[in-house]
Amino acid sequence: MLMKTKEKKFQRKSASEQASRMVETIVGCKWSLTVYQLLENGINRPGEMVRSVEGLSTKVLNECLRRNMEFGILQKHTFNEVPLRVEYSVTDFGKKFILILDQLESLQKEIDQQGFVEDK
Repeated sequence: MLMKTKEKKFQRKSASEQASRMVETIVGCKWSLTVYQLLENGINRPGEMVRSVEGLSTKVLNECLRRNMEFGILQKHTFNEVPLRVEYSVTDFGKKFILILDQLESLQKEIDQQGFVEDK
């Protein structure tokens, strides 16, 4: 007797490896969101960023900026001046990424307001 087997139409969906790594790296860096806020407020030079945020060091900022550039979220502009001037800005892709982070923040606020309890 032949049994009809139902053909599976869907495969297990998993997050994109690159996208997952990007979100984990950027959200895992406690300074990335602060850097985005600085850029949004017109503070785009590294020295000014360090002076504007208590506890942010040049070394940590440079690492954060480097990671964001690797993922295409930020871009670096170097001006041929003496002394050398460097500024950072958000790329078009970065604007989309930051919009998603803003939506996550809104979702978290909604969760907090509704008092959802996390299962343990």
